[in-house]
Amino acid sequence: MALVLLDKSDGIATITLNRPDAMNALSRDLRSAISDACRDIDSDSSIRAVIVTGAGERAFTAGLDLKELGADGLGAATDQNPASNPCRAIESLSVPVIGAINGVAITGGFELAMSCDIRIASTNARFADTHARVGIIPGWGLSQKLSRTIGLSRACELSFTGNFLDAETACKWGLVNQVHAPEDLMSAAHELAADMATIDSHFLQTYKKLILDGYDRNFEDALALEKQVTNAYNNGVSAAEVERRRLAVMERGRTLND
Repeated sequence: MALVLLDKSDGIATITLNRPDAMNALSRDLRSAISDACRDIDSDSSIRAVIVTGAGERAFTAGLDLKELGADGLGAATDQNPASNPCRAIESLSVPVIGAINGVAITGGFELAMSCDIRIASTNARFADTHARVGIIPGWGLSQKLSRTIGLSRACELSFTGNFLDAETACKWGLVNQVHAPEDLMSAAHELAADMATIDSHFLQTYKKLILDGYDRNFEDALALEKQVTNAYNNGVSAAEVERRRLAVMERGRTLND
């Protein structure tokens, strides 16, 4: 059985973690398969958006395979190599990545969800940072990303208790953008990905990189980066192209309002 199912259709690639009987736990082989899928996608210029989800309705992923950690040691928890770290592999993708969180996302699985640019969730989704319960400090970014996403106090509560956060509360806190019935999750993810796929691919990749690179800087340096990228990019855009796209935006607005 393939540990990762990779589907490509209409400019959208879907990565499905496929260990449902093991709650899609991130075994060594599954981590490698995720990285392989990301390399495949990054080499395919037809792909404009990516969806990451888990097989079944129980789990997005329960995180690192603790049986392997017990046997092999904690190296995987701090590994930063995109060839074996699924978070780094997903973060390396140049196109937008939507996490369709279909079930529990626990510890390393929570980190994998956080590596997606956008998250939408099933009502079955729940999030938990159990690093404190397991006694392992996170090494894939959760200790820094979570507080920046939902606020320091809320992040501390989750991380210091290991308690679960339900999908509706996650949406209220800004961790996920949308919540859907389980049977509607993937269609909603595809609809969102298809919408993004209508944007010029080169522009979208440039804009994504600017947003994420700026997010890693202080505000003053981020504004300086924006000016640098804006000057370089916009100088290559003609007035005629701007007018053509302005008209297209107006037509799209009329269509959406009809």
